[in-house]
Amino acid sequence: MPREITAFSNPLIKRMRSLRDKKHRRAEGLFLAEGLRILTEAREAGHLPAYLFYARGNDTHPLAKALIAATEAAGGEVIATDDDILSKLSGKDNPGAVVGVYRELATDLARLDRTAAPIWLVAERLRDPGNLGTILRTADAVGAGGLILVDECVDPFSVEAVRASMGALFTIPIARAAWDDFHGWLRAGPGQLVGLALEGAVDYRAPDFAAPVFLLTGNEAQGLPPAYAAACDVRVKIPMLGKADSLNAAVATAVMAYTVLERVRPTD
Repeated sequence: MPREITAFSNPLIKRMRSLRDKKHRRAEGLFLAEGLRILTEAREAGHLPAYLFYARGNDTHPLAKALIAATEAAGGEVIATDDDILSKLSGKDNPGAVVGVYRELATDLARLDRTAAPIWLVAERLRDPGNLGTILRTADAVGAGGLILVDECVDPFSVEAVRASMGALFTIPIARAAWDDFHGWLRAGPGQLVGLALEGAVDYRAPDFAAPVFLLTGNEAQGLPPAYAAACDVRVKIPMLGKADSLNAAVATAVMAYTVLERVRPTD
C-alpha cells in the first residue's frame, strides 16, 4: 500500500529533491523523471522506478494505476503526496501527476553490440540538455543502436534532459567515454565515423554510408575539434540557403540521421 508524505521536511523528500543536483545523482546512482507519458514509456520499456510519487487524487487515472501496481509488484516504494511536493521534486510550477526515481541506465562501451543497428549517434561536449534530449528522441525515431556521449557532455540524467527526451532515455542505450577510449573502441571493429563539420566536408547527400555508421555531432558553439574531425572517415556539411550560418545541433543530427538511414548499405 502507498504511504503518505506531505511534509517538505521529510528526509526522503529532501533526499529525492537533492537529485536535481548532478553531484547527488552521481553519488546515489539515481535520477528523476516526471509525467505520466514519460513514466509509462519507461514502464513499457521494462524500467520501473525505485520510488514513485503521485499527487493524491490522481491515482484513478488508468496509466497512474498501472504504474502504481507495476512499481509495487517490482518492490518499489509508492508515495502519495501533494502537488506542492511534486513541484519541489520536478522543479516545475505545474508538475505532472507522477514523479519517478530511477536507477541510472548508463552502459559501458564494451557492452555495446555495434552490429545491432545500422546507425549510432555520437555527441561530443554537448552543453544543452534540450539538445541532448532531442537527440535521444531522434535516436529512437531512426532505430539507432544507442547514443555515445564523448568527453564532458551535459548530464543525460538531469531533469531537463530526461524531460526533453520524452521517454527515449528509457529506450536508447547511453554510453559515456573520453574521446581516446571511444576512438580506440570504434577502430577495434567495423564502423564508419561520419562527422558533421565544415572544413574538408562534402555535401551531406554525396557520400556512400556503410553500416554501422557512427554519426558524430560536435559542441553547439565550437563544433568538432580539428583532431576529431580529422579522425572521421567522412566529413559532411548541410548547406545553408538563408542568412543563418548553421543549424541547431539537434536539428542537424536529425537531418543527417535520416539521410544516413535512407542511404546506408549493409556490411558485406
